[in-house]
Amino acid sequence: MVEKTVRLDIKRQDTLNSEPYWEEFELCWRPGMNVISALMDIAMEPVDRLGKQTMPITYDSNCLEEVCGSCAMRINGQAAMACSSLIDKLKHPIRLEPLSRFPVVRDLAVDRSVLFDNLKQVKAWVPIDGTYDLGAGPHIDPAVQEQAYPLSRCMSCCLCMEVCPQYSEPTRFVGAAIINQVRLFNMHPTGATLKHERLSAMMEDGGIHECSFAGNCVQICPKNIPLTTSISVVNGQVMKQAFGNFFQKTELTSARQKPGKR
Repeated sequence: MVEKTVRLDIKRQDTLNSEPYWEEFELCWRPGMNVISALMDIAMEPVDRLGKQTMPITYDSNCLEEVCGSCAMRINGQAAMACSSLIDKLKHPIRLEPLSRFPVVRDLAVDRSVLFDNLKQVKAWVPIDGTYDLGAGPHIDPAVQEQAYPLSRCMSCCLCMEVCPQYSEPTRFVGAAIINQVRLFNMHPTGATLKHERLSAMMEDGGIHECSFAGNCVQICPKNIPLTTSISVVNGQVMKQAFGNFFQKTELTSARQKPGKR
């Protein structure tokens, strides 16, 4: 009986500036295998398809159950989570590549620190003073909780940024995940303290005006977050604040131009 095997063609890169190359691997098939377990098998015995000794594949992973978001990569040309990509449901040979919109650290591992820089930019946190006991937190209406929970499921996988036609270095677009977090923290009674600052950040370079509403983000999201709804909601909040800023500035200008009383 011929033993069933799995073939992986993996795009590798040794350093940030080195040229990428392809390496082929052939593994013994097991029931229930996913892409991560296949990469683990290569790590146990790092030899290529021809039996030549090589280095284990560098990749990111942690929870192995689609919670942490770290194992995002391109699988057969499509952005996906490696832990939930089952070998038996993929076209063979399986092609693995790093995400294309981020700097490659090594092999399948990429530098996604831009996401966390953008989270800092929009102040994606609930501000509290932890120097003393604050007591119970503010009451949140159950209806608001039901709206907020799906938004909180974001795991920073960056798949929405990978497939977004607007996400590029020239546009500096922050991406759907960031806009979704702006909506989430603006909904929180304490988080709303920084609402003005968050919306101001959304008006800057790379802000919400860069979104073309292609909808790729909501289709790719592994957690089914209503990203296009979040974009619409935050866009409305930004427009409201922008009009408020305009009229406030107009009133101040008019007040300064009025002649003084004699």
